[in-house]
Amino acid sequence: MDKEQESEWIEAQKIVTSVNLFDAAKNQLKFLAIIDRYGCLYVDGPVLRRAIHRYKTCWLPLLAKHAKGEISEGTLVVPLDCEWVWHCHRLNPVRYKTDCEEFYGQILDNVNVISKVQGGSTKQTEEIWNQLYPNEPYELDLRATVEHETSEILSHAPESTTYDLVSAVKRQNSFFYQVSKPNMNHELFLEGAVARYKGFLHLIKRNKERSINLFCVPTYDIDLIWHTHQLHPVAYCKDVVQVTGKLLEHDDTDSNRSKGQKLDVGFSGTTNKWEELFGSRYWRAGAMYRGTAPSPVTHVPWQSNIMSKKVVPLSDSRKAVQLPDAKNIEICLEIVAIKDLPVGLKGRIHVQFSKRTPDSLFDAKRKLNIFSVTREKQVAVFQCEPTGELFFELAFQSASSLPISKRPKIIGTTSISLKDLTDPVNKLSLEKWFQLEPSSATDNFDPISLRIAVSTTAPTPSSHVLSMVRQRPFTKNSCFFSFPGSNQHAKSWTSIVDEVGNEILKIQMRESKKADAKTSSVSKKEVVGIVGLTDETEILAEFVGTGWSLLDSSGFFQLQTKSNEQGDVIELCGDRMVKLFPGRALEYEPKHCERQKTESDFVTVVEFSEENPYGKALALLNLKSGFLKVKEEWFALPGITLTFILSDILKKNGHIELVGNEEISEKMDSLIEENVEGSKVEAESNKVASSEEEEAAKQGSVVVPEKGGSGVYGYGTTGNKENENVPNSGGCGSGCGGVCGNMVNSGGCGSGCGGGCGKNMVKSGGCGSGCGGGCGNMVKSGGCGSGCGGGCGNMVAKSGGCGSG
Repeated sequence: MDKEQESEWIEAQKIVTSVNLFDAAKNQLKFLAIIDRYGCLYVDGPVLRRAIHRYKTCWLPLLAKHAKGEISEGTLVVPLDCEWVWHCHRLNPVRYKTDCEEFYGQILDNVNVISKVQGGSTKQTEEIWNQLYPNEPYELDLRATVEHETSEILSHAPESTTYDLVSAVKRQNSFFYQVSKPNMNHELFLEGAVARYKGFLHLIKRNKERSINLFCVPTYDIDLIWHTHQLHPVAYCKDVVQVTGKLLEHDDTDSNRSKGQKLDVGFSGTTNKWEELFGSRYWRAGAMYRGTAPSPVTHVPWQSNIMSKKVVPLSDSRKAVQLPDAKNIEICLEIVAIKDLPVGLKGRIHVQFSKRTPDSLFDAKRKLNIFSVTREKQVAVFQCEPTGELFFELAFQSASSLPISKRPKIIGTTSISLKDLTDPVNKLSLEKWFQLEPSSATDNFDPISLRIAVSTTAPTPSSHVLSMVRQRPFTKNSCFFSFPGSNQHAKSWTSIVDEVGNEILKIQMRESKKADAKTSSVSKKEVVGIVGLTDETEILAEFVGTGWSLLDSSGFFQLQTKSNEQGDVIELCGDRMVKLFPGRALEYEPKHCERQKTESDFVTVVEFSEENPYGKALALLNLKSGFLKVKEEWFALPGITLTFILSDILKKNGHIELVGNEEISEKMDSLIEENVEGSKVEAESNKVASSEEEEAAKQGSVVVPEKGGSGVYGYGTTGNKENENVPNSGGCGSGCGGVCGNMVNSGGCGSGCGGGCGKNMVKSGGCGSGCGGGCGNMVKSGGCGSGCGGGCGNMVAKSGGCGSG
């Protein structure tokens, strides 16, 4: 940033708020995480309607009496259901202020009111509540499945607002998903979010002073702090009026992210004005739109008869498979400008970036344009391990060497250390000029410089990519590729190997003989494993009677089928409540416009507990190819064993036979194909993140045009040699017109995927574009942050957020 832009940023940071927004944001994230466990508070139903009625007729009148000193001057603890409705009401600050002043003569603030999730004593508040509302319980049972009658007193009580709170709640029920990644709670990230929120207020102030009419749309880090500020209504009113001269509206009623709509235009305008005012990038790693929130697997909440089964942390002795620690970061990258380019250099230039040492998440070369040259904004969003260096090459294509399919000349290189980038000193972002090292000693021009802007999230626990490989010659009846090489167990074992090929487990199924008191021996089927470098064989599962038992070092899981009103449900019955659901669910569910796979191949493993009454995804099984994606280390061994058993049954029988000969998938023909790929087992360590995003990060970068233009392009990772790394710009309204292989394709403004665009594509459809056909595993952005019309792709980096007029 130049001196004037730096001065504007310094001025923005002088904004003083009456609330410690850093600490308050952490409390908000904790509260939202608790609310997210109760799906009944997200949907229009008896529990939400009861909560809204209690809020209007109980909590607000109680809070008003407290504000006027008519009841105890101590601290109030708001009931959880009322706090959620109150939360959503306050996020319309203009309406909340109007309602409070109309019904109570003043803004009802949260001074001396604490959230129930902060652990304060509720005794005093309950006593006051019971005196005022003797027939209405202080706590609402959020797990109740039947509607309770509202007390007669409350039925006739006057309501304190006519605001449509059901709609207000619906607009907020996906917000936590957007801010629930671990990076949002990181201190450096939150500090940056508070600073950027002040910049956001300063931008609105400058726009007003310059008579610029712009609907400002925040990224999600800014939106988190904006929400936090509004939850303190008196302070918010005072602070923003002092900065901007008016009470800022928080307009969350518009969710249309398509090209040319209010959010799209607002976000593009906000991006432009921010970068003009401050000289820094508006996009931020970890703060962009994540896509649609996953759907719940069931509408039936946690039942009281199994509430005693709480999650019990497992000791290290029970973690039979020890997985190495691994970290990952998300990176947001833009090539802003170039200088000292030789005058006589005629042709096309772009930047190629990669990692000097590829890792399991990022192992290919990508391409970005240079904004100052093309005036088209491209932002790459990807995941990688926080080690090594990002390597940049300035590529030149002379006019005489066109068409573009010919290999460009590399005229200069530079690099950025990821260790330096994640150093706290840099506060997770970096933007500066980098002087390029000439690629050839024969180049006689002065050094060229690139201005590179990059932001990152703090390192967080990453997935472990493990592979299940059959250690015997490949046959048509085998589920897995043959393993290169052999060892003493090579004849009939399946190996589980990590990202670099280290074997951590061998597993096989065998028939065994066991002595019996009545007969000489009994034949029994077992799954056995050899862990690590030892030769000791451990029993992992055994077939007992009519079903399988998965053994653990301190117990077992019984594989069973139970029936309920939703049909047959498969369970792993043990010291945890684990159920299997057909298809891909929760964060594993297919994204809109994703190329559909056979859903009967998949099973989602979900754990239910008192902490997660609506379920938490543990793993995704593919019963046809035998791979497993597992989120928690404790489930790695049971998950591997379960996948091995079910894949074996499916391979032999064409369907899964469980207790009572129940089936979890329809019989399938031609289960084993000649070119079946080796299976993969992904084990995540204490990480809550979308597996689709991880896959998208492997496949390519998100490439986003700022103003549409005539299409942009980027580089893909793999593909057939004819089409590999061939950019395709479809121009305005165009797209992928045919079988594009593993290409990076831009459809320009309002475009989409028009046909059989092959697997593993990285696609930018321009601002707000859609997907018109079978568009593979795509990474797609539909516009500058504000969203896409169709929402195609496995990972979408954009901002929806809320706007301010």
